[in-house]
Amino acid sequence: MGYLIEVKKGFVLWKGKVYPLLREKREEVHQYIKKQLRKGYIRPSKLPKMTLVFFVRKKDSKKYIVQEY
Repeated sequence: MGYLIEVKKGFVLWKGKVYPLLREKREEVHQYIKKQLRKGYIRPSKLPKMTLVFFVRKKDSKKYIVQEY
């Protein structure tokens, strides 16, 4: 069931800034990722790339995570 992302020949990964999170926010991201892995909604990646994520508060005060592509 492995999916392969084919990269065009000569493609160079874009390097962006790393924005440090406060410990509380970092722990929140880790807990979210653990929960989603446990449910099987996401899976580990072997790509040498990270992505920007942030939380948005819903009207009911719950937060959800948003991934910047």
